[in-house]
Amino acid sequence: MKKILLFIVFIYFNPIWAQQKPSLTVEKIMRDPQWMGVFPEDIRWGELDGRLYFRWNPESLDYAPLYSVGVQDRQPKKQEEKASRDLVRQIQYSKNGNRAIYIKHGDLFIYDKKSRSEKQLTATVDVESTPQFNADESLVIFKRGDNLYTISLLNSELRQLTNFTKASKQKQRDAKLSDQDQWLKDEQSALFDVLRERKKKSQVQDSLQKLQETKSLKELPVAEDEMVRSIIASPNLQYVAYVKYSPVKDNRNTIVPNYVTASGYTEDMQTRNKVGDKQGTTTAFLYDIKKDTILSISTQGLEGIKDIPDFYSDYPSKRDSLLKLNQDRAVNISGVYWSPNGDRAVVAVYAQDHKDRWIAALDLQSGVLQTLDRQHDDAWIAGPGIGGWGGGHVGWIDNDHIYFQSEQTGYSHLYRMSVSNGQKKQLTSGRFEVQDLVLSKDKKTFYLTANKAHPGITHFYSLSVNGGDLRQITSMKGGHEVSLSPDEKWLAIRYSSSNTPWELYLQENKPGAKPLQITESRSDEFKAYPWRSPEVISFANRYQDSIYARLYHPENPKKNKPAVIFVHGAGYLQNVHYWWSSYFREYMFHNLLVDLGYTVLDIDYTASAGYGRDHRTGIYRHMGGKDLSDQVDGAKLLVEKYGVNPKNIGIYGGSYGGFITLMALFTEPEVFAAGAALRSVTDWAHYNHGYTSNILNEPVNDPKAYQQSSPINFADGLKGHLLMCHGMVDVNVHFQDIVRLSQRLIELGKDNWELAVYPVEDHGFVEPSSWTDEYKRILKLFEEKLINE
Repeated sequence: MKKILLFIVFIYFNPIWAQQKPSLTVEKIMRDPQWMGVFPEDIRWGELDGRLYFRWNPESLDYAPLYSVGVQDRQPKKQEEKASRDLVRQIQYSKNGNRAIYIKHGDLFIYDKKSRSEKQLTATVDVESTPQFNADESLVIFKRGDNLYTISLLNSELRQLTNFTKASKQKQRDAKLSDQDQWLKDEQSALFDVLRERKKKSQVQDSLQKLQETKSLKELPVAEDEMVRSIIASPNLQYVAYVKYSPVKDNRNTIVPNYVTASGYTEDMQTRNKVGDKQGTTTAFLYDIKKDTILSISTQGLEGIKDIPDFYSDYPSKRDSLLKLNQDRAVNISGVYWSPNGDRAVVAVYAQDHKDRWIAALDLQSGVLQTLDRQHDDAWIAGPGIGGWGGGHVGWIDNDHIYFQSEQTGYSHLYRMSVSNGQKKQLTSGRFEVQDLVLSKDKKTFYLTANKAHPGITHFYSLSVNGGDLRQITSMKGGHEVSLSPDEKWLAIRYSSSNTPWELYLQENKPGAKPLQITESRSDEFKAYPWRSPEVISFANRYQDSIYARLYHPENPKKNKPAVIFVHGAGYLQNVHYWWSSYFREYMFHNLLVDLGYTVLDIDYTASAGYGRDHRTGIYRHMGGKDLSDQVDGAKLLVEKYGVNPKNIGIYGGSYGGFITLMALFTEPEVFAAGAALRSVTDWAHYNHGYTSNILNEPVNDPKAYQQSSPINFADGLKGHLLMCHGMVDVNVHFQDIVRLSQRLIELGKDNWELAVYPVEDHGFVEPSSWTDEYKRILKLFEEKLINE
């Protein structure tokens, strides 16, 4: 008996016996992610009942059921799917907050808070959308189809505000007749009686039809190939602003063949065009309802509209030609924003060359724009809340003041401005970014998400619309995705840490309040492994910029002390932070590598998100420049500070990370012994326009940028061992990219590379079998090639 007790005590106090850490394998971590647990998503408040709704799947069903939780009971309850259909959308409140208009089941409703009564305003097969009160709240303005309507809250009278009509092909042809064609048409009419008679009868018929009409509504012409992108009525119902988009018809799209199909035949997929192809244009108009007139909104007076981008200094003859033309640059109008009373409007305009964003006041009598704020960048305009990839935050605080975000100081911050006198006030400042923004219903408080405490930690803050101190409301160390309750008294928080995935919390909307965890989603199997919290470090790169990285350091390094550097995708993305990574498979793979004795470094290289304008634009005109040298400097850090063998450093990544991997092996062969390039861009001239033209301009205008940025031009430098993996139905980075590089490697006589193809995979892999095969190959590459003693 005594021996048995001693054995039990030995097991309890001996960590080797007491905690046998589960082993990780590629097969285990690359399974369907449901093995980890299914975490809450699609979180939204019930606007009328004050309950919180979300999708959650703790039972590992084939779908994620709808759940709800109340701020008082805090117990998640599964709901019938009908409840999802009954949730209101696009809700707008009256000024005093007592009434709300919204869309439900595709129809328009109004809710009275005092009487708790709901009234349906429309019942149509059409889908109503974008409801808003007019200035005196006697009417609701809404969109049905391609037109705006109003419905009276006094007598339910329905009126159509706009009448967008597609022009027939014949009318379009007639409108575009050349002088020669018009002459021939006139001659035909003069020669033939039958043509004159038919024209006369047609005109009489049109006149009779117009006499019989009880009412008329001005036609707002739309060409057959045009689209109306937005229609916005002024709250006083004097004007309608609308934006039309004209696509380019003669661009050539890339075809992606799909070999594994249900039909058994190879089927061609029509995908995107390539960078540098012609881009569609937007034009904006102002319809004066009372005068029944249409004005074109003119961008000609915008400050710097004729400026020639700086990079043309490398191409003097092109620059001289542009100077002689003296043309306005092409722009896109992204939005028209009406003041609460409808007397004023501001317009957001972006240059198609990405160098400028203007916020301008619209003269309602002439349609002319007057610059209020111009944000210029010799590289490109983007950043959170500004535009480009992140979308823009622009709105009205009152009838004189607007708010917007700008990178004027190098970081995306919040500003307010008087439209009357142009006075601008910066409301937030510092070496951090405002990443999300909501204005309270009473328009007295901004609620914003920012990484003020640390580049890798986000918190939720409140701020007076007049400025002042930021009040931090959330407290947990990690990432917070916050949604305000309808009464703005509670926060729904989707929170995670670096080694714990997203869970749902409720918290009162006040500093210091305790967050209450609502869900626990992790499976027992997932919880059984002690997932690491990687150490967040920073180091100075060769340009003395601070670079942040995640470091995974093994307790028992391999004898040959190898290391792997992971390169995240997207370029403009943040992966060094204290919340759960979107690269969760890679995170688990890094835990496996550390278990095997590898050191792993994951770098937020130059161009990553979260660090301000200069970090974001540091790769302008040279991808594979500072973003690559940061990987080289990281490798140097591993050798000098963490004892890594300089002969045993590998690198891998997907998409942009795959591109960097190729550039690393082609241009820094003495630093990296092996690399795995996944779904990689190999030639930027073959990628899409929206992403690439921001950074490298256009190939025909800036060929130097493409020459020095494309791996295919440096393939001769390959010395180490290269694995390439690519989905054959990738509609983002086309399979053609990797085929072209493979042919180049063949022609160069390189034999230290291999290509693995995945016939059913797009850019983001879906099938666990594909993930497993890919990462088994990556592990095999490192295990076999990073072996120098």
